[in-house]
Amino acid sequence: MSLASKKPLSILMAEASEEGAHTLKRSLGALNLTALGVGAIIGAGIFVLTGQAAATYAGPAIVFSFVIAGFGCLFAGLCYAEFASMIPIAGSAYTYGYATLGEFWAWIIGWDLILEYLFAASTVSVGWSGYFVALMHDIGWDVPARFASAPLQWVEATKSFEGTGTIVNLPAMALIAAVTALLVVGIRESATFNNIAVFIKVSIVLLVIIFGFKYVDTANWQPFIPEQGPEGFGHFGWTGIVRGSAVVFFAYIGFDAVSTAAQEAKNPKRDLPIGILASLAVCTVLYILMTLVMTGIVPYTQLNVPNPVFVAIDAAGPALKWLTYFINVGAIAGLSSVVLVMLLGQPRIFYAMSRDGLLPPVFGRVHAKFRTPWLATIITGGVAMVFGGLFPIGVLGELVSIGTLLAFVIVCAGIWVMRVRSPELPRPFRTPLVPLVPILGIGICLFMMAFLPLVTWLRLGVWMAIGVVIYFVYGRHHSKLSKQLAGDRE
Repeated sequence: MSLASKKPLSILMAEASEEGAHTLKRSLGALNLTALGVGAIIGAGIFVLTGQAAATYAGPAIVFSFVIAGFGCLFAGLCYAEFASMIPIAGSAYTYGYATLGEFWAWIIGWDLILEYLFAASTVSVGWSGYFVALMHDIGWDVPARFASAPLQWVEATKSFEGTGTIVNLPAMALIAAVTALLVVGIRESATFNNIAVFIKVSIVLLVIIFGFKYVDTANWQPFIPEQGPEGFGHFGWTGIVRGSAVVFFAYIGFDAVSTAAQEAKNPKRDLPIGILASLAVCTVLYILMTLVMTGIVPYTQLNVPNPVFVAIDAAGPALKWLTYFINVGAIAGLSSVVLVMLLGQPRIFYAMSRDGLLPPVFGRVHAKFRTPWLATIITGGVAMVFGGLFPIGVLGELVSIGTLLAFVIVCAGIWVMRVRSPELPRPFRTPLVPLVPILGIGICLFMMAFLPLVTWLRLGVWMAIGVVIYFVYGRHHSKLSKQLAGDRE
């Protein structure tokens, strides 16, 4: 079988229309899908990575980093919206790649998406732990330090991991375990929890923006673009802004997770594009305003902490002390919903890959009562717990960013390929200005990838090499498409 064999759209659409106990339950509308997107996007990016990226890479000019990353996401989001309306089936970019670029590239995308969803869940759980520990301290109960942070840290000077003296990040692991259990129980229950969490965290983000602007000291924005520091390339100056955009790109991850719930949407052809683009637009505005407030209240050099929003508001003084309690609560609720959406997305990609034969059948099993991919969810949650408990947020965040950027590049290329190869196919939503929009999406994403540290590229290379081995050892020989094509030839 050719590695470029594509899965016919007729088969994909037939799978999308299947009903029964062995299929996923359709119960999500446009509002739920938009909330899923917002739930995934507003999280570690706004509550954790924003401050760290400002302190390390771009200073107050991190605002420009968000604008660059936002444009990259806009172009990718338009491409995702067209695919989601055409192929409303679980699997997201993996499924789109199978229809346009062939099985091998579909596998590469599916394997790459593990970096986005599974590692994103681990990353966000680490951020959640920081806010949870701060909240517990405020109410008079301190989590022992040896159980509240990663036992490993990445040391840039030696390019190696070193011990921190702690044992495990127990709060991060506990969160993943609780969210995994909720996801096994059902998609409707998970969506309800997410809707509540989104309402809480958006309300608190708005409170921080509205009340925080009163305490902005414009002197903290001077210089708005700090000069390049002793660390060299990528640390302040315009190179720092671009590297910052690659890092805070993680903050936008989530809108594409909407497409993983395609087979649980009531009207996917209409509601998926709405969910993807609406969530992206809302969150971009909130990110820019929040960044201006944080770097305006406190010097950016003080924001390289696990809970920078809390630090910024706390620096405003007694007048905003009441808001610090809400920030911790909002961050805890908000980051919980991010973990939920990430852990919702990954098992559904595994589900799609298993149904195609590229992964063992265990990943495709649907619970008879709950109608969820329960075994894949438990496996995903278990692996995420290990990484969330052992590794620091910076290392995990960069891996997620490069994995997501690569997926976006392939999705943008897929839209361009489909327009040339199959212009006659029905498209409920059409990406405007093709091929310009896909080209811009590819270009910006590759540009941001180029500014990520070399060690992150090396980790990506190792991860992809492992994926290629697994495909040739297992996936290629169990591919249902391969067997079908062989049967047709006979």
